[in-house]
Parts: sequence; structure tokens; C-alpha cells
Amino acid sequence: MILRLSSNAQRAALVAVSFAVAFVLSFFSIRNAFAVHYAGLQTAEAIERATRLEPVDPRNWYLLGRYWQYNPADPDVARAIRSYLSALSLNPASWQSWLDLAASYESEANFSAARDAYLHAKKVYPLSAEVSWSYGNFLLRQEELETAFAEMRLAVQADPRRAAEAFSRSLHAGSSFEIALDSVLPSISDAYIDVIREQSEDGHTQNALKVWDRLVFLRPRISLPESFPLVGALIVERRIAEASRVWDQAVLFAGLADLQGPPGSVLWDGGFESNVKNGGFSWLISEAFRGVQIDLDTQEKHSGKRSLRLIFEGNSNINFAGVCHNIPVQPFTAYRFSAWVRTRALTSDQGIRFQLHPIGIQDTSYAATAEVHGTTPWTLVQLPWSSGKDVQELQVCLVRSPSEEADNKIQGTAWVDDVALVPEPAEYPKP
Repeated sequence: MILRLSSNAQRAALVAVSFAVAFVLSFFSIRNAFAVHYAGLQTAEAIERATRLEPVDPRNWYLLGRYWQYNPADPDVARAIRSYLSALSLNPASWQSWLDLAASYESEANFSAARDAYLHAKKVYPLSAEVSWSYGNFLLRQEELETAFAEMRLAVQADPRRAAEAFSRSLHAGSSFEIALDSVLPSISDAYIDVIREQSEDGHTQNALKVWDRLVFLRPRISLPESFPLVGALIVERRIAEASRVWDQAVLFAGLADLQGPPGSVLWDGGFESNVKNGGFSWLISEAFRGVQIDLDTQEKHSGKRSLRLIFEGNSNINFAGVCHNIPVQPFTAYRFSAWVRTRALTSDQGIRFQLHPIGIQDTSYAATAEVHGTTPWTLVQLPWSSGKDVQELQVCLVRSPSEEADNKIQGTAWVDDVALVPEPAEYPKP
């Protein structure tokens, strides 16, 4: 006998089933929400309650393991290990759980179990920079230098931002400079740049220079500011010739070797075409002078695409020296300095001029061009200058000296373009 339900009974049965399913889903959703809430409280009691509410969620066990491992007030490594093992029984593909389990075993001096956990992490995620980094440092602590360097090299290859730290740690572990360079650093320009920056900033300029010379063979594409730390360190140590050589190579690698400018000039980017400033042998432009707006102008220029523009706001009798350029030069050499200047309604008797003075010697004398004020078209200003016996670097500054006139608050606009320092054909007479 087949029992047939009326359409009303069928609808009632479907409604009852829907309510039952909705209730079950709602129950599990609410339970899950509570588990997430308790896990987020980051207390032992709350996370343990989350594991009771959702015992099959490996993340709850993982969070409980991290609590017991890293809680500074109440650490319990044994509990952490049990929690990580519970998490891994539910999700053996969690490389984070394997790494934290390995660190827990290592803190208990169970090096065999730690190694096994690290190897599991590598099997799960062989291309991970974090896994190779953690395992490499473990091997470093075990004084297994060759395999440690191999792992750290893999980490740097995956994440070149780790290069400087990897290189430094390998040196501290007793490696020679050459072995660290060959074994830890892959042939990636970003990795070399990271090491060069740190070694330069830490005062290890010779090390940084060696890494730079290795980088040169890669013919990299870099941004010019990436050379600033090394060039700056060499300048501080008065190794001007080496700084100049690195700068010229960096300019080439940055694709800035063909900037338009006066031919033969040893002053880089005299036409302000690069947008590079405040490092190396580029323009040094200060933001510290109130009452002067310094910017590039693409509408008004002598040549090329832009010029440097200064707007004096007329609120002070400013002593201005906010635009400078350091230039490597040869001793006993005659040069001719030149620049093109334009002004518009530049008030007071003291306009703008250029001052030249050598750096790195006791002589404090300087040479200066004639000042320019008022309203003038593009005008060439020039000045002969000769280096002396020990002069390797010259500083050129665009300045405005204070005026002694009653109406001395300078106002108006000035433009500068095509600044150059060109060696004269005649040799400077040597004593």
C-alpha cells in the first residue's frame, strides 16, 4: 500500500525539513562564530574554549600552540608541542605549524625532532623564503655552514630583501667574505644592492665596494638612488676617485648616461633633466629655507625639457644657499664654470649668484660669479676656476647673500639651466 500525501501535507513536510536544516546550520554557524570570537581573545582559556567548540579546526590548535610557545608571562613548550601536533594531525600541509613545532623542539634541545619538523616544512612548501630562512638559521646554529648557506641562498633567491641579513649572519658565523659572497648571495642585482646598502651604512665601505664590483658584471638595471649609500660612504672617506667611478657606473646602469647637457662638463645633470637629487653627485636641494619655493619648470627653460625655478616670496632678507652640487675634479686642472640664468622682477640689490669652493682642504676661500637681479632674459654667467694640489672635489652653490638696503626683502622669480664645469684645453701649470 502506497501512502500518498496531499499537496498541503507535502508542503508542510518540506517546511519542517527546511526548518530542521536551518536549525542545524544555524547551530554550527553560531558555534563557529563563538569559536572565532574566543580564539581572537588570545588568552589561554579563550583559545582552549575555541578548541572545544571547534575541535576539528586546525587553526584553533595552531593558535593555542603559539600562545604557549610565545607567551612571555607563562610559556609552556610541552603544551605548545602537543597543540602543534594536534593542528598537524588535522592539516599536515601547514608549513607554519611545522616551523613553529621545529622552533619548539629546538628550544627543548631536541635537535633531531626539530630537524625533522623543518624538513617536513620544506617538503610542504619547498619554494618558501620563510621556510628556507628558518631552516638555514637552524643549520647555522648547528654549525653546519655549507648546508646552512645553501638554504639561506634559497631564501634570498625567493626574497632578495633578506640578502643583507643573510650576508651579515654568514660573516658572524665565521665565514670569509669571499665564501659568504659566493655561497649566500645568488646572482640577483636586488640582493647585491641590499648588501651594498647595509655594508655602506655600517661603515664597511671596502666590503660594499667589493660587492659593487661583483654587481657590475651583472650589468644590472638599477635606480640611481640605490648607489647613494656607497657613493656617500666613499665621499665621507675622501675616496673621491672611487666614488666618481661608482657614480659613473651607476648612471650608466640607471639609463641616465645620455642626459642632454653642455659637452665635456664634469658636473652631472647640469640641465636638471633627471629628477634625481640629494645623494651621490646629484643636485643637493634643501627644503629648509622658508620664503623660497624651489621647483622644476617645464615651461620656461634654456634647453632640454626643464629648468630649475626659484620663487622668492618677499617676506625676508634671506641668506640663501639651498641648491648645491658636489663635483669630482682633478688636481692641478683649469676649468670654466658656466650657467644660464633668467630673472623676473627679482628685487633688492642682491640677486642670485654661484659660489665655488673646494672641499676636503683647509682653504676656505671661494670664487663667485656676478649676481643677477631685476628682469633679465636668459643670460650666460661664467667664471674660470683652477684646482690646486690636493683638490679632488668642488662644491658649486646657487646663493643669495643678504642685502644691506632698506628695502631688502627679496621677491621675484629666477630660473637656472645648463650649469657646467668644463676642463680648459690648457693644462694648469704645476709648481
